[in-house]
Amino acid sequence: MALDESLVEELGIGPVWVRRQAVPAAPRETDAVASAPAAPAMPSAAPADMSREPAPPDAARSEAPQAASGDTEAPPLDAYDDLPWTDDVPAHVEPVVVDTPSDVHTLDWNALAERVANCERCRLCERRTNTVFGVGDREADWMLIGEAPGENEDKQGEPFVGQAGKLLDNMLRALTLSRQSNVYIANVIKCRPPGNRNPEPDEVARCEPYLQRQVELVKPKVIVAMGRFAAQSLLKNEASIASMRGRVHEYRGVPVIVTYHPAYLLRSLQDKSKAWADLCLARNTYRDALAALGVEQGAEKGGV
Repeated sequence: MALDESLVEELGIGPVWVRRQAVPAAPRETDAVASAPAAPAMPSAAPADMSREPAPPDAARSEAPQAASGDTEAPPLDAYDDLPWTDDVPAHVEPVVVDTPSDVHTLDWNALAERVANCERCRLCERRTNTVFGVGDREADWMLIGEAPGENEDKQGEPFVGQAGKLLDNMLRALTLSRQSNVYIANVIKCRPPGNRNPEPDEVARCEPYLQRQVELVKPKVIVAMGRFAAQSLLKNEASIASMRGRVHEYRGVPVIVTYHPAYLLRSLQDKSKAWADLCLARNTYRDALAALGVEQGAEKGGV
């Protein structure tokens, strides 16, 4: 098998790219959370040619890579670090209005990071180990926004670590992107909710000014919202992730693409190809943004 085919096979999107063979029919999205297949192996390098758009497989493969043998049990959900959120069921979010510090929009990076580290605007501060401010290139063209810190993020003070972070890093690598060089990653919420529950509306409202300022400072050309909760928080709606995918939205003047949270993908391998299609849409949206500015491909920090 060619190098690029073998790597995307390991990434878990193999059926989209390799020669057409048979795969079992994928379960419906609403049933995806019920099963927890083993996490796929991670590739060590990006595929050689990422220029083609994914197309859904026509037939099922006779031997699916994610299918477990009869005497092998899938690991429990907690084997994937922290899997708090589901991306398939919309949640009702009541709008909340809170007092916003008048000076947040004037803070530079250092002052903003210090303000977040010492924040006590909601009760999440009482049980946190670390705030999770953000990580990556502060002048990146790409910005990824997740939901809220999990257990590992709370311990390390960095978003998207553990198995979900590894999966995200490999998906970014397939687009020649990296959190170390040309992507900035942040969360809607900077402190871990107890038990990895969804943040309360007032917690989101009190933390939102920090994210707004981060977006203003980064000035990204495209935002990828990762997970239903992040998408609903950014776009101020209660829509399902299925209805928000595949379209270009907007947050404070920046194009937004909605996709699944990596923790959800660890439990629902059949949706990895959908997530890859979302990243391809983000890549095309980014290229369109460059074209609108008259910037040549590769001239800015996009990597794709």
